[in-house]
Amino acid sequence: MHQDIREALRQFIGENFLFRQELEALADDASFLEHGIIDSTGVLELVSFLESTFGIEVADEEMLPENLDSVRAVSAYVTRKLEQKRSARLAAA
Repeated sequence: MHQDIREALRQFIGENFLFRQELEALADDASFLEHGIIDSTGVLELVSFLESTFGIEVADEEMLPENLDSVRAVSAYVTRKLEQKRSARLAAA
């Protein structure tokens, strides 16, 4: 699942923010903000993509660089959110 999240994210970044060559050179731990890949508006686009693609809700207080500033950080964040969602469903059943 983590690999699927990573690939979907890299595809989104490539289609919306980078040229193909730049995407291939982008390390998974490269900061989107420091490298000028995503600005504040781009973060909102990223959040919208995550919510619609993975069915999660990104709370305002979760919009932090630790969660949204690299492929690795976003992949880990989405994985955690999906696990929380799954656990909540199992607890409710």
